[in-house]
Amino acid sequence: MQAVMCAGAGQLYVEKQPKPDISAGMIRAKIAFGGICGSDLHYYQHGGFGQVRIKEPLALGHEVSGLVDAIGEGVEGRYIGERIAISPSRPCGHCRFCQMGLHNQCLTMRFYGSAMPFPHIQGAFCEYIMLHPYQVHPVADHVTLSEAALAEPLSVGLHAIQRAGSVVGANVLVTGCGPIGSLLIGALRRSGAATIVAADIADLPLTCASAMGADKVVNLATDPEGLSAFTADKGHFDVVFEASGSAPAFLNALDVVRARGVVVVVGVGAEVNIPLSQIVGKEIDVRGTFRFHQEFATAVRFLNDRLVDGRPVISGVQPVANVIAAFNMAGDKSKSLKVQIEFEH
Repeated sequence: MQAVMCAGAGQLYVEKQPKPDISAGMIRAKIAFGGICGSDLHYYQHGGFGQVRIKEPLALGHEVSGLVDAIGEGVEGRYIGERIAISPSRPCGHCRFCQMGLHNQCLTMRFYGSAMPFPHIQGAFCEYIMLHPYQVHPVADHVTLSEAALAEPLSVGLHAIQRAGSVVGANVLVTGCGPIGSLLIGALRRSGAATIVAADIADLPLTCASAMGADKVVNLATDPEGLSAFTADKGHFDVVFEASGSAPAFLNALDVVRARGVVVVVGVGAEVNIPLSQIVGKEIDVRGTFRFHQEFATAVRFLNDRLVDGRPVISGVQPVANVIAAFNMAGDKSKSLKVQIEFEH
């Protein structure tokens, strides 16, 4: 089978690997589509991110969909050829965080395509992959497998909303309208937010944000003071989701969130000198959000029921033979949002 491998910065290639044998209690899937995530890009462009570095060849990818190819002994309720979205979250189920229901914080999480532990956790950009039954989520006939591969980034957005608390009737700002930010806007629209303002530094993601349900968009590159009106009287927004990973965007969030409002940090990247006096004086809650677990089933249901239509997020699809072109396309944020790799299926 073919697998998309990365051995370090700029070292991306397709490798022939043996097809995994089916085993009892497991499901083998044939992968159809895989979305290129920001972490995949970091591995390709820089060999890692922060302190995380590739130390051995790593199969990339964790945003995937496909077809059930084989069913192991003891597995019930699945059938060959079933169209599925695949959760990349594989917690141990036994550690103290799993026992608390915080599966995304699992101490031995085996999340696809991760160089955090060593040996690395190999990813899902492979023609065939072995799955636990709980990772398998059926996809409705009217939803394409390309759309189904959006369940993972949508899950990230849903978990961010869960971290914020209720957004019913809330005035919300989303900064950074890439795939996760735009899908987050779609989820906010379904979660009861009263008004949603989206901010970015490029027109393409803002066009997508509007299509996903934003009431107002602000291009901070052409209108640097576009959010300044929201700083009056100790801020305007009940909740700010910072999805860009930009230090100025985070500091701006503290200016525009209201007193006792919530800032949810979705994007990572920059180191920030935090103005503690502002956080203390306005009593701002700053909350992190990391991956997801239970939210994946909800994300698939939202896609199946068209409660969130993710199609505006998909910028292009490339066959696996063109994987380098696909990654270069995904890295050009002025032209692309979500770029996917298509495997033969």
